[in-house]
Amino acid sequence: MNSFTFKGGIHPYEGKKLTMDKPVETYLPKGEMVYPLIQHIGAPAKPLVKKGDSVLAGQKIAEAAGFVSANIHSSVSGTVKGIEPRLTVGGNKVDSIIIESDGKQESVEYQGNDKALDELSSEEILDRIREAGIVGMGGAGFPTHVKLSPKNKDSIDTILVNGSECEPYLTSDYRRMIEEPEKIIEGLRLVLCLFPNASGLIAVENNKPKAIETLKDKIKDTERIQVHVLKTKYPQGAERQLIYANTKRYINSSMLPADARCIVLNIDTVIAVYEAVRLGIPLIDRVVTVTGDAIANPQNYKVLLGTNIQELIDAAGGYRNGEPEKIISGGPMMGKALFSTNTPVVKGSSAILCMQEDQVSASKPSPCIRCGRCVAVCPGRVIPSKLATLAERGKLDEFVKQDGMECCECGCCSYICPAKRHLTQTIAATRKAILASRKK
Repeated sequence: MNSFTFKGGIHPYEGKKLTMDKPVETYLPKGEMVYPLIQHIGAPAKPLVKKGDSVLAGQKIAEAAGFVSANIHSSVSGTVKGIEPRLTVGGNKVDSIIIESDGKQESVEYQGNDKALDELSSEEILDRIREAGIVGMGGAGFPTHVKLSPKNKDSIDTILVNGSECEPYLTSDYRRMIEEPEKIIEGLRLVLCLFPNASGLIAVENNKPKAIETLKDKIKDTERIQVHVLKTKYPQGAERQLIYANTKRYINSSMLPADARCIVLNIDTVIAVYEAVRLGIPLIDRVVTVTGDAIANPQNYKVLLGTNIQELIDAAGGYRNGEPEKIISGGPMMGKALFSTNTPVVKGSSAILCMQEDQVSASKPSPCIRCGRCVAVCPGRVIPSKLATLAERGKLDEFVKQDGMECCECGCCSYICPAKRHLTQTIAATRKAILASRKK
């Protein structure tokens, strides 16, 4: 079995055994629903409802405020309580539509489309994706209709579906690959209709043999789609590494995947495309892994967007031994630490990870010992120890000259550093400051 990979990377504790054999359960929320007006890269959506309005599940409640923006739909039926700032997983407050669910789940009438693939126009497919408010659901949140409308459309030769799920503990993509492979394949076939010169690759790490076997069985009579088996290694699913592993094409921070003739989509995103185009259902739910050694009953849940995170934790049995030291939205490598669980599930929410011990804050950094381990594991081919030192000294021009902007913030260097230096955090903060100054 051929395994595609890249240079560098690490092998952290996987933690996937907690939930990989747990079938997805549907969770219906109990409390109020919160819909931040920005769940995507680009301009915030504009509200279409006001306090006191009645809404149905699937109803558009906020519309895209430009080409790079995304519609937002209610996932429940109920009444709008107001529009006000609410806390998000990023730690900031964002204007949000608050809806009190009536528990009836009455929905708009979804209009399906069962046309044959060769009868579907590109405009039909893109319009449905745009209207459904689909964004990249791996965390970046880039509007999918924009990603699928590159300038060099005819040059695109590879549509990569990222099924690697290399982030430790996460198993939501894995469960969807073995429970709903038909939706993934049909969603990919719909995307391929937009790119007549492209083939589809579903890339899966070799620690998921059941998913590989299931997908290969389902595509055996399907043209233009293959399954690639990737070597299990973090960050195999990062966009640049995924493209290189599968095509041997290299892109840097100033390039887009389309510059390497590729489009990269997440498993959940492809399923959302299928549901929008074929069933007429907008993006109103997703699968979230609730896991970690502090959770009583780790589980994968199909969750309505807007659901309170604490509700999900309670649904998984709550905490085993009191409050955990660390709660993360996402995985341990690239997720965001939460200081409050009173935040909503949004389009980019993939997991809630609850850890009994916070190993990062417990470790105290010491001076660099020049061991070179961070250089050996860096998939971005930079020198993290040097970049962090330049960042700490405020030498921003030299930081840029030393390819500091090429860091993908994967966390490999911080993970491997025996001195426990906060390399990734320091470099990431500096990159953010540089990008902000460039915008000004």
